[in-house]
Amino acid sequence: MKFHKFLFQEIFGKEEIVEDMKRTAAPAFYMKPDDEIKENQDFEYQIVEPERMRRAANGKADSLIFLFHGLNERSWDKYYPWAKYIAEKTRKPVLLFPIAFHINRSPMEWATPRSMQPFLAGEDRDTLKSSHLTFLNYALSKRIMADPYRFYLSGRESVYNVCQIMNQIRKGRHPMIDTHAKIDIFAYSIGALLSQVLLFANPENYFTNSKLFMFCGGSVFNEMNGDSRMIMDKSSFEVMLKYYTENFIYFKNEKRLKGDSIEHAFICHIDKSLNRTQREYFYNENAYRIQALSLKKDTVIPTNGIKSALGIEQLRCLEELDFPFNYSHEIPFPEAGPKVDAEERSYWFDRVFSKASEFLS
Repeated sequence: MKFHKFLFQEIFGKEEIVEDMKRTAAPAFYMKPDDEIKENQDFEYQIVEPERMRRAANGKADSLIFLFHGLNERSWDKYYPWAKYIAEKTRKPVLLFPIAFHINRSPMEWATPRSMQPFLAGEDRDTLKSSHLTFLNYALSKRIMADPYRFYLSGRESVYNVCQIMNQIRKGRHPMIDTHAKIDIFAYSIGALLSQVLLFANPENYFTNSKLFMFCGGSVFNEMNGDSRMIMDKSSFEVMLKYYTENFIYFKNEKRLKGDSIEHAFICHIDKSLNRTQREYFYNENAYRIQALSLKKDTVIPTNGIKSALGIEQLRCLEELDFPFNYSHEIPFPEAGPKVDAEERSYWFDRVFSKASEFLS
């Protein structure tokens, strides 16, 4: 397989996003304003090209699969095997897209123990024991605590970024993807919420015919649980949950909201009671192009939360699995070893990604 890197320079929606960033409170540990973090604005994304890629008459790929990752990811390492498997089985290139302020779109020190440990040392010992605050989640936790609006803002920015790539493709300006390429999505964890907003809002009709496969994702927001040593600490998640269920949906003291289709799509996925008829109608009408696969012991994105989002009529789109080894939402496929049989791990990995690949083919 070949890995291609492409430079992305943020243009579409940038002025709006920057204005909102200037009104977003900075965390004490990193006082540089979000709009001055250049890694987030100019970055590389990667495309995995399968050996026998399906091509249009001009030699470019006749289809593309976006892969969206989970919350607080700082590396693509976990996702490379996923992308390679899907690309090989579907014969379609897979675009690994980094969500705003994640992976290579954030300062390197946010993922460096040596940089984060001094800040942890300054935290109250009892608080550390009870809150799940670690060097892994310190940056995201403190950024959310300083201003929970940035969770939505980074999602909105990512929507604009994806639309910029789609515009490039549709105008025939992408060096690898054909202008008429079929566009589908594989989404994991919070990447599924990004995908749901994209399909629901459907900006410029870019995703009218796109298929979406969600792995460990697809829940309404208030039934997720981001309290994790690898995602964010308990206090920050509680602040974020309270903000979106009490302030955001009622536009209380939040003048940064726009009231457009992107916001509406996100609000529809905050609580199952919000615009329930419209949301469930959407999933019923589009059940043929959406599938979700959950894990029984997933406490971050539980199956019931996905059911709440899709509605009872769409349960045919959802399958729940339970691996016979110790797994978690954050690490669904732990390394093979004394506690994880290599053959069992391989079997369940193949089961998940063969299902995804078959659906997205």
